[in-house]
Amino acid sequence: MKNDTAVFAAMCVDAQTGESVWTGFTGTREAIRRDGYTIDPISLNFCPHEMDSGGYVDLDLAQNAPLAETLPHGTNSL
Repeated sequence: MKNDTAVFAAMCVDAQTGESVWTGFTGTREAIRRDGYTIDPISLNFCPHEMDSGGYVDLDLAQNAPLAETLPHGTNSL
């Protein structure tokens, strides 16, 4: 399985501080925009296709993938 799905951290603004904070979600650009969050462009990462139906990374599926299959994009071995 290739790590070829681009995902980003979904961010929102903290009403008290005005700072951008991570929502706890990591998903596709489309899912984040659809749900009204902002994208942290520095958080670009690549993952296998372990997405839920909403376009966010499904942590249960991602944790079940063997390490050898989830190496960073472009890495062939440890």
